Amino acid sequence: MRVEWHGQSAFTLEGREATVFVDPFGEMAGLEERGIEWSYPPIAADGVDLLLVTHEHRDHNAVEAIAGEPAMVRSLAGTYETPVGTVVGVSSEHDAAAGSERGHNTIYVFALDGLRIAHFGDFGQAALRPEQREAIGKVDLAFMPVGGGPTIGGAAAAEIALSLGARWVVPMHYRTPRIGFLADEGEFAAAFAHVQRFAGAEFETDELEEAETGAVAVIPAAP
Repeated sequence: MRVEWHGQSAFTLEGREATVFVDPFGEMAGLEERGIEWSYPPIAADGVDLLLVTHEHRDHNAVEAIAGEPAMVRSLAGTYETPVGTVVGVSSEHDAAAGSERGHNTIYVFALDGLRIAHFGDFGQAALRPEQREAIGKVDLAFMPVGGGPTIGGAAAAEIALSLGARWVVPMHYRTPRIGFLADEGEFAAAFAHVQRFAGAEFETDELEEAETGAVAVIPAAP
């Protein structure tokens, strides 16, 4: 599987038989008007079979950036049959105050190329509730927000991913040279004994290293 990070929480996952895109962002000029840097390249993607949107914030829900007419699951919890098989959407919150500050968020769990994948969107709870943990199950590859502020930070993300048995954990939604807010990935990386960094914004899953114990933090370069 080829994984490409577009910035923030936006990823292309291109498998042998299907391609999934998660959380495309749109025009973010409003941030620049407020003096906040945002210089990720615009998203323009096609050939997508399934589009997932974790919640309705502009840096996650720009479905118009994806060409064609992919199947879509948008900000909904539940179980869905899709071009990649069953997708489970797990209801969660964007903050630690029961969603009262930033609203709803959906964790998506699905399988692609034999790997069980979880994308946590803008997960902001202090911890997973037992029923959420059960619904997610064990995962191979987890995408976790780590920048703090409106989401959990790096240490909490690492703890949750490890508790789910993840073999690899990819950080997202953090400060990079392309954006001027959130914390960076340092706290997240420090929680792992094994860190694998890539020089580019994409990688192949058959390139991923294995840890003797725990998980590998997989960190692509900012696009």
